[in-house]
Amino acid sequence: MGNAEAAILPEKSFKRTSTKIQVQPSPPGETGHNILFVTSELTDLVKVGGLGDVSAALPRALGQHHSVRVLIPGYRQVIQSGLPIRVVGKLPGHGAIPPCLIGQITLSDQLIVYVVLCQQLYDREGNPYGDSEGIDWPDNHIRFARLALAAANIADGLGVHNWRPDLVHANDWPTGLTPAYMAWRGQQVPCVFTIHNLAYQGLCSTESRVELGLPEEALHTDGMEYYGKLSFLKAGINYATQITTVSHTYAHEITSPAFGCGLEGLLRRKADEGLLCGYVNGIDTSWQPRSDPRLVQGFAPGQWQGKQANRHYVEQTFGFARQDAPLFAVVSRLVHQKGIDLTIEAADSIVAGGGRIAIIGQGERALERRVEELSQRYPGRVGVNLQFDETEARRIIAASDFLLMPSRYEPCGLSQIYAQCYGSLPIARRTGGLADTIEDGVSGFLFREPTTDSYLQAIRRALNVHRHPVLLNAMRCKAMAAPLYWHQSVKPYDRLYRRLIERTYDSFARGPVPGRRARACTT
Repeated sequence: MGNAEAAILPEKSFKRTSTKIQVQPSPPGETGHNILFVTSELTDLVKVGGLGDVSAALPRALGQHHSVRVLIPGYRQVIQSGLPIRVVGKLPGHGAIPPCLIGQITLSDQLIVYVVLCQQLYDREGNPYGDSEGIDWPDNHIRFARLALAAANIADGLGVHNWRPDLVHANDWPTGLTPAYMAWRGQQVPCVFTIHNLAYQGLCSTESRVELGLPEEALHTDGMEYYGKLSFLKAGINYATQITTVSHTYAHEITSPAFGCGLEGLLRRKADEGLLCGYVNGIDTSWQPRSDPRLVQGFAPGQWQGKQANRHYVEQTFGFARQDAPLFAVVSRLVHQKGIDLTIEAADSIVAGGGRIAIIGQGERALERRVEELSQRYPGRVGVNLQFDETEARRIIAASDFLLMPSRYEPCGLSQIYAQCYGSLPIARRTGGLADTIEDGVSGFLFREPTTDSYLQAIRRALNVHRHPVLLNAMRCKAMAAPLYWHQSVKPYDRLYRRLIERTYDSFARGPVPGRRARACTT
């Protein structure tokens, strides 16, 4: 790691953390509990997508109710963050999974982050999942099994001195082995597993069983076998105490063949047992149009001078003429899932209707080329920035009249919530979290089919609203009142945690209750 090692401060001894600590869960009541939040991304240190934002915001919101600590891999970006890392423990290897150290970072707001320190797995150029060319690391199954095993170890009283979670919350396929390792070891600590995007499975060969130190049952369909491979995501679903996903509609959609990615039968069974539910994500409080320091000028509902100032900035940045013409924004990863091809196909009609399109994002090279070609075809009407920048993205959203979001599927989505907050009306497909967070004709526009024709019908409705300023401003005000912040969205998680911990405490205090069934999810 070179000079980055200077940021890692060793402890004097590891003996105290290498022995299992026998601790019963805290009794239920109004007091908070210890929660370990396990994730592969944390926006403070390393981010690829929305998971990083959720992982940064949700633990902080939960911190009002519980003692929450985050566990992430020690990627190069984390080690080189400039933040001191204090080594607090070490953990043994398992199969081909190497041993590791556990470091601790305390962020400026006192959020504690545990870091899995294993140079041979994480000290690499690229993003958390692949190299600089976007190719997945061939040993990702080992890299993320190390993260999951560390979480199971910490839940078992290893690796961290004087702190043990009452509940573990694992997120998406990189953490899918967390509840599995916990179950195979007979651990009592409950584990919540959240599906942020079912399409990413975390697949590896069944021959990896020995490397990962898996029991025979892992190879069965009731374990993590998935069409002749092993699926980390399926492991999380099968072994977690409770499965959640990030919107009510998506929780229903993934029980159908159209969205279930081959797991719809398992997910339908979990839903029938009350073990699958959806909680809509919130946004963090930095998204405040009045006070956001990244904006050219802040603004409030009905006071549009600040919105106009941001519009002038975007017009200048993209070479648009300054005029009262509708401005459409695309703030997105440029990938097939996001329906970028549909926006490209609809662009002729948008421009013909007097609209301009400002695009910021990066993704699949073929789609990047197509949006660049679009900007060359319509200079002064379509602008493209393929270097994503948070400040520029916020200014584009604040400047725009409409946000284009024709996703083929969208587990939750955050961009539409950001847009509403800043008085930009989302035009989105009626799917997943988009259906849950946009009221059609009130705070945005929805369309049903992932086709250009269906999309264009919603765009034409939006263009018609733009011709009537009183209606446009009324919808803007409705949209700005709609978003949920995390302090509101966190409430169902708090209730779920307390219910699961109470059930675990009951089993310790009285032993298992014969015939006791899980209660259905509550929101």
